[in-house]
Amino acid sequence: QVQLVESGGGLVQTGGSLRLSCAASGLTFSNYGMGWFRQAPGKERTFVGSITRIGGITYYADSVKGRFTISRDNAKNMMYLQMNSLKPEDTAIYYCAGGRTVLGRAESEFEYWGQGTQVTVSS
Repeated sequence: QVQLVESGGGLVQTGGSLRLSCAASGLTFSNYGMGWFRQAPGKERTFVGSITRIGGITYYADSVKGRFTISRDNAKNMMYLQMNSLKPEDTAIYYCAGGRTVLGRAESEFEYWGQGTQVTVSS
């Protein structure tokens, strides 16, 4: 079956960096647009960014634009989220998602989800 497994979360100070990874299995990875979402405590899950199937185009939420970078390695069935200049408001559970979408932004465009990884940014 399809599995998406996030890793790389943790505790970091304001201004620090983290790199999240998403390992995909059970699907032809290059056929899927991929995305990152996050859910802060007590809030709804929100869009972070997405990347096209081949990885040539990315799209980001305004709140992370210029600080976060999404990439993927189709040969390894991996997607990454490089997070720089982290802020306390970036604290959330981060989820990777896959769908038959070009550059999805809505949860409904993604059919497969990981279990999430916690990112905590201390002030």
